Amino acid sequence: MDKKTNVQAPKPQKYFMSTLALTMLNVVMIAGLANDPQQAFYGLSSVTYFIIGFILFFIPTALVSAELASGWPQRGGIFRWVGEGIGKGWAFTCLIILWFQSTFNLGAGMPNFAATIMFFTPHYHAAINFLQHPQHELLIMCGFIALFWFVTWLAARGTKTFSNIAKYGVIIGTFIPLAIMVILVIVWLCQGHTPAMPTHAKDLLPQWNGMGTLALVAGVLFSWAGIDMNAAHIKELKHPEKQYPISILFAGILALIIFVVGTLIIATIIPASKINILDALFVTFHDLGATIHAPWLYMLFIYANFLVMIAMWTTNLAGPSLMLGQAGQSGLLPKWLQNYNKHGMPSRMMYFQAICVTAIAFMVKLLPNVEGFFVMITQTITILYLLYYIIMFVAFIRLRYTQQNRPRSFKVPGGKFGAWLITIVGIASSVFGIALAFYPPAQVKKEVGSGTVYDVTIACLVGVVLLVSLGLYQLSKHHNKAHNNDWVNDQNKFAPYTWELEGLDKPQKVESNVPTDIMSTGQNPMGTPVKYHFDPNEHVKLPADWDSPTADLTKYAKEMRKDEQND
Repeated sequence: MDKKTNVQAPKPQKYFMSTLALTMLNVVMIAGLANDPQQAFYGLSSVTYFIIGFILFFIPTALVSAELASGWPQRGGIFRWVGEGIGKGWAFTCLIILWFQSTFNLGAGMPNFAATIMFFTPHYHAAINFLQHPQHELLIMCGFIALFWFVTWLAARGTKTFSNIAKYGVIIGTFIPLAIMVILVIVWLCQGHTPAMPTHAKDLLPQWNGMGTLALVAGVLFSWAGIDMNAAHIKELKHPEKQYPISILFAGILALIIFVVGTLIIATIIPASKINILDALFVTFHDLGATIHAPWLYMLFIYANFLVMIAMWTTNLAGPSLMLGQAGQSGLLPKWLQNYNKHGMPSRMMYFQAICVTAIAFMVKLLPNVEGFFVMITQTITILYLLYYIIMFVAFIRLRYTQQNRPRSFKVPGGKFGAWLITIVGIASSVFGIALAFYPPAQVKKEVGSGTVYDVTIACLVGVVLLVSLGLYQLSKHHNKAHNNDWVNDQNKFAPYTWELEGLDKPQKVESNVPTDIMSTGQNPMGTPVKYHFDPNEHVKLPADWDSPTADLTKYAKEMRKDEQND
């Protein structure tokens, strides 16, 4: 069995993901038409909010993840980057946060589908009535969960399968409907209709409405999160140092278009006082279809948007579980969670995530006082996710000093000043979002008792997740020490950190300019004894083609190993 698995494991590497596929995966993680109704309340000023989020959050995270991915393109994404910068314990914590955030969001979203099921039929008015007075919600939710398990099976079939789902799902389910919406809203305006929102230039400026205004800014910042998640697929790219930065740049531009255009169309058609987050998109589709005497057209939009939901499910299942599974094989997770199927996917980890999603869905649906529970868990997830980005920014700036000579195909422009500026802006935006997450909403007294209970509960939940993450890491260390590394899969594809290859106990300043790809070539996997050590202060003359996909890295690695003379 093991021999068969070892032979089949490299198969996924024969498929190279295209830049377009990765761009679409990134778009799925950030944007979708379903996100637009939340900001449509604010009309033209939503454009300003989205641009603020793009500048203050997306650009810093995109630039930082691009540099980190180009300098440390080995498997693992955030686990690789944070582990190189500040240590394996914090790196593992980031993966647990990412997996927990993805799992809860998938589970908590399941009950919402039940109320909108009638929109998949041509009975529009019946769908509106059902939304207001839903029936048989539990049974309908079970149907969506069954579909989710089918999607889990699809995602477990490998990179080629789910990247195609994401690529075509976004094109068919987002961009084509958005283009048709633009055409129809022009027709609607030409028919003499008046926009439901003010359209003066001064309306681009947000109006101050107390803390709710700041809460909106925080929500927009968070809507840009997730661009780094698909770094798990760096090794599926033929030219990662070029394709990855390009994919996140185009993903950001496309996401901004989806956010701005979709939101403005909804705000143009529906007055702010009548916007319902659950049905605003469907109502917009219906009203736009009516402009050409085809109100039933909303059904085509809805089924197209359904493809985006499938793509989102697939991406959320594949990314975090893939990264956690990759890291787990280095000794951080028990053996029963470490299997990889013939498609190169951690299927057992993915099915375990599906079990957790199912349990959360039923818990959210069946708990009394579900609103208070949902609000506190949602805010906890927000805080944890923003802590995740703070850790990433800290690792990035530290690597600029501890591995300053390490080659990167892409660097944040502006030298150290640019690096510090991006880091400060990114951390400040994240801290701002965390502070607002602790600000109790208006209904907090009704749902959870008091602001103090609200804050203390959230702080405890955040603390528990962090303690569990670091606790699991310590448990893995003690278990492997006591049981001769029996959680380590010595056939794993996860390269050791550079500081491990340089014989160091933890990340610290080095002067080496040996590329990480060359250092990891021919090495034993992480968790096993290092095969070849490198001098932490070694300087070499790099061949011009060292970062080419056709370069013979094995040859270069042999030339650069400090102990090669003993071979």
